[in-house]
Amino acid sequence: MNELKILGVHRNKKFSPNHIGNDDAIFSQTAKELEKLGCRITICCEDEFLAMETVNYSKIFTMARQKQVVAKLQELERNGTQVLNSAFGIENCFRTNLTNALNNANIPVADSYIVPTDYQGDDVFDQIKGKGYWIKRGDFHAIHKEDVSFAASREEAKEILREYALREIPDAVISQHLVGDLVKFYGVRGTDFFFWFYPYDANHHKYADYQQINGNSVYYPFSAEGLQNTANEAAGVVGIDIYGGDAIIGKEGDYRIIDLNDWPSFAPCRDQAAGRIAGRLYQRFLNNN
Repeated sequence: MNELKILGVHRNKKFSPNHIGNDDAIFSQTAKELEKLGCRITICCEDEFLAMETVNYSKIFTMARQKQVVAKLQELERNGTQVLNSAFGIENCFRTNLTNALNNANIPVADSYIVPTDYQGDDVFDQIKGKGYWIKRGDFHAIHKEDVSFAASREEAKEILREYALREIPDAVISQHLVGDLVKFYGVRGTDFFFWFYPYDANHHKYADYQQINGNSVYYPFSAEGLQNTANEAAGVVGIDIYGGDAIIGKEGDYRIIDLNDWPSFAPCRDQAAGRIAGRLYQRFLNNN
């Protein structure tokens, strides 16, 4: 086996809302699996990485999300360092970027519109059908519970936008509330690994009141293979290999992706996933592609 010298950049705890332990676990297990493959692994946190004057590694795997860290990783990538997930892919998962990318690629998603947080018009709301809206901060991932908020009316939605503006969040995504089963999924692009489940049944969700809004699972039949293909395509569009997300399954078996994240916790399938993640990283690092 070829020994690869690899740096792992961990995720800061504030970017793991309600999932600090789970994020720690998948990252640590992946590092151990890479060591089993003969790699020499050094781990640092995001702040330690930022403090490095020189980064003497040509291979980096990372769960980082801090914007300064992402920018530094991107600069390294431009100069030939291999970073997985790519820092450009990580940035593409920031909510506004993600919405634009998936819409432009015709990935089936909830109807979504990007607005400045000082938006108080009605045109966007007029275009969204159904009952209720999801308001999501656009410039980043969700850090606080309020960064993804449900509004039962446009008046409530506008109030949430005003609160975002007061928090100096520049833009937001307004999305249609879809009726159907919420399904959470995890995947490793370039492999056959794909795991999906009903999070409410497993009591695996960040905020309990989301279940009250979405309702309990009805278990509409759908094509898991089709969802896997769509999820892999979406991950390819934004440029990440290790991903997770959420989809709503409609009563006709149709599905739409409502969220996609770079390297989530894989908590319900961590033991199965860690080796597959490490294998994907190892092959890409070994082949330098």
